[in-house]
Amino acid sequence: MSRPPPPEEPAPAPGRPVSRGAEATIRKVDWWGFPAILKERDAKRYRPKALDERLRRERTRVEARLLVEARRLGVRTPIVYDLDLTRHRILLEELPGPTLRDLLEKGREDPGGLRAPVRAFGVALGRLHAGGLSHGDLTSSNVLFPAGPEGAPAFLDLSMGSKGAGVEELGIDLHLVEEDLRALHPAAEKLLETFYEGYDEGNASGAGEVRRRARAIRARVRYA
Repeated sequence: MSRPPPPEEPAPAPGRPVSRGAEATIRKVDWWGFPAILKERDAKRYRPKALDERLRRERTRVEARLLVEARRLGVRTPIVYDLDLTRHRILLEELPGPTLRDLLEKGREDPGGLRAPVRAFGVALGRLHAGGLSHGDLTSSNVLFPAGPEGAPAFLDLSMGSKGAGVEELGIDLHLVEEDLRALHPAAEKLLETFYEGYDEGNASGAGEVRRRARAIRARVRYA
């Protein structure tokens, strides 16, 4: 007796857009009864259609691959539930919790309370870099704390990152962290010391070279 065919996987129920960035629209959706995030890369009319299709498809593929690779390195990212390259979509686990930006803004008067999350952020980025992955768009809005400030961070939106990243790309990640912290918190220099304590732990063999490159990038930017 033949078995009945397995049920088709349902498409995620349409949801309202919760954000629209330069490249993609983000929607909250329902997937098998679970809250999820649907990220769809928008078409760019100023690009030739064939080029636009290729770029959107490749960036969607890269993002999904890096999210999975990061988890293999012990760095939390949203679980990839589904990938639709034809429609340039990724269906992702919806993670709860405050972003690092939220914590920085709430902790302006008490920087001591930021030590644990900022150090954990450094450790996680160090692990990512030690595994040869860059983030590419590392702002405090792309770092989430699903278990709260005392827990491990999760990285969001690795679409601008790369696998097998060179020291320049890793240095750019550090430069972005420094710029972001200095823009958001009056005690940024102390927080950066804490961040680098964690980063040196997470990337024990490569931290020195990447930090030197970040300083060189900062000097180039300053005198450009």
